[in-house]
Amino acid sequence: MAQKILLVEDDKFTRELYEEVLKDAGFEVSVAIDGEEGFNKACQGGFNLVLLDVMLPKMDGLELLRSLRNKEPQVKNGPIVLLTNLTHDPVIEMAKSLGIRDNLVKSDLDPGKLVELVKGYLAESEKETTN
Repeated sequence: MAQKILLVEDDKFTRELYEEVLKDAGFEVSVAIDGEEGFNKACQGGFNLVLLDVMLPKMDGLELLRSLRNKEPQVKNGPIVLLTNLTHDPVIEMAKSLGIRDNLVKSDLDPGKLVELVKGYLAESEKETTN
């Protein structure tokens, strides 16, 4: 069964590119175009990995992370990785304190690197689950 990824990204070009690359790599991808939709999908749960943009309409990535802390998903989700164009920013430190696994700088990501990193996070997460 394909591993499920939730992609929360408001930028149409980035969202469609990441979705296509991840689907081509064999992942099942669910997308959300704003923080509110992302929160609702994350609450349903069952995602092996969540890729979360920080700058989103309706509810930003940090607000989404805070809200998830207060509401247990119906089915547990895997790690959350923040997508951002920020480096060394207080937002990233705040997100880390809210439990993200890592942050990826979108401008540094090419499609092959994205797939490689996603596979790494998923493998890491599986090891933690089996230990």
